[in-house]
Amino acid sequence: MGNTNSSHKISAQDRAILDLKIQRDKLRQYRRRITILTDREIEIAKECLARDDRKRALLALRRKKYQESLLIKSEKELDQLEQLINQVEFSLVQKDVLFGLQQGTQVLQAINKEMGGIEGVEKLMGETEEARAYQEEISQMLLGNLSNQDEDEVEDELAELQREAQRLQNLPQVPKSNLPEKSSEDESQELQSQEDGKTKAQSAILA
Repeated sequence: MGNTNSSHKISAQDRAILDLKIQRDKLRQYRRRITILTDREIEIAKECLARDDRKRALLALRRKKYQESLLIKSEKELDQLEQLINQVEFSLVQKDVLFGLQQGTQVLQAINKEMGGIEGVEKLMGETEEARAYQEEISQMLLGNLSNQDEDEVEDELAELQREAQRLQNLPQVPKSNLPEKSSEDESQELQSQEDGKTKAQSAILA
């Protein structure tokens, strides 16, 4: 009996694998939820560009980039941890794995914080004092969390949105004027023509 119980004891490696699976499951959930937010942030950027508010358009795209970079970073770290956990000599890398899992938890917490919901995203468009304070807070937070490459990609995305908006403006306008209405005289002539046609058809049948 004692041997049976000991054989089912969860090892440090088993625990690490379980923790990794939990983190990966959470990450998948966060990715689905963040997609809703980032889609709205793109729409906000477009709306800001439409009213020549480049500053807020950039803020919306920077926040979107930050959220996406958190997900990518977490996915890469989990992949590396999975490779370490699956090594034969797990005991040699156990400390690194535990530290990595701890760091992964912190990143997931940061992602979860970004899940402030659609309300936080909508504040990017707000004009109230509270909304402006929130926008400044987000702007300051992003300053140290985006790499030069991230900033370049944000600028490229903004430029693409501007080109898209320009293309839409250059499309030919659909005429809004209604078709000319028929006058009473025209309608009378049309009805008379129809009656004449019926009369001729009947005459032909009788003949």
